[in-house]
Amino acid sequence: MRSAGLHRLGPALLVAAVLAASTSPAARADDLDAAVSDDQKAYLITVGAVERRAEQNAAIPLEQRLVDYQRAPNCQNPDGTWIRGSGDGTCPHGEGTPNAPVLCAGPGQSVVWPMWRRERTTPATPWGPWTRLDFGGCSTDLLPTLTEADFRRLPLPAPTLTLQPDRGWVLINIATIVTTDPDPVTLRTDLLGHGITVEATPTTWTYDFGDGHTLTTRSPGHPYPHHDVFHEYEHPGTTTITLTATWTGRYLIDGTTTWHTINGTATTTTTSTPLTIEELTSRLVATHCNTQPKPADC
Repeated sequence: MRSAGLHRLGPALLVAAVLAASTSPAARADDLDAAVSDDQKAYLITVGAVERRAEQNAAIPLEQRLVDYQRAPNCQNPDGTWIRGSGDGTCPHGEGTPNAPVLCAGPGQSVVWPMWRRERTTPATPWGPWTRLDFGGCSTDLLPTLTEADFRRLPLPAPTLTLQPDRGWVLINIATIVTTDPDPVTLRTDLLGHGITVEATPTTWTYDFGDGHTLTTRSPGHPYPHHDVFHEYEHPGTTTITLTATWTGRYLIDGTTTWHTINGTATTTTTSTPLTIEELTSRLVATHCNTQPKPADC
């Protein structure tokens, strides 16, 4: 099972990149998912957005690509100019000094070189110059974020809906008791090659009783005689009860130990089979109604 969503990193990873005139031509704003200043020189970009574009582009054979991405260091030449290094982390011909973007410390941390981009008009034309898109970061900076849209694409189960009494009909002015299952569920997905465990928990439930009345509650409900979620119908007819569960979630990326809260919620819905709303009245009868044949006045 794979989530179709693509990751973005949070505000803490935003990097302001000033593309000076001495560097290669400025990258296009639409390629960066970025906010561009009025002078077109300063870009606010996310490492995650660039990584996402590179992952998408990698699915195209190199000989057919019109755009190419590669992570490689900034190399500072003796004259102070900056150029793209090699993908193995070295500078061309041994000249210049690779410039690590940040100091990465801690278990599992490693430097991620800046992302560079080049393009061409057709597969037969030469490649244009490399343009730096970000300043890189640390390996943990590139871990994916499970978004609200990703969460909603997961196969969350429909809520269970239990009625009491459950007989296909209910009575006017008598409590129709509803309950559901509050237990969390665990799902597996992956984003950009990272395995992810998702724990989803239903936190609120909304009942639409089909007669114009709704009820939203944080209680899953309890059976008679301790029931706390119920409805009394006022008029005869036919109805259905629709239950919508609202889920919150958290996720754990394989190889890490920190659970992250999903910023947003998801909903799932179920509907009961049709119910007949009946009105019963009591009256005196001449004989017991359990006798056979049943008396006419029963």
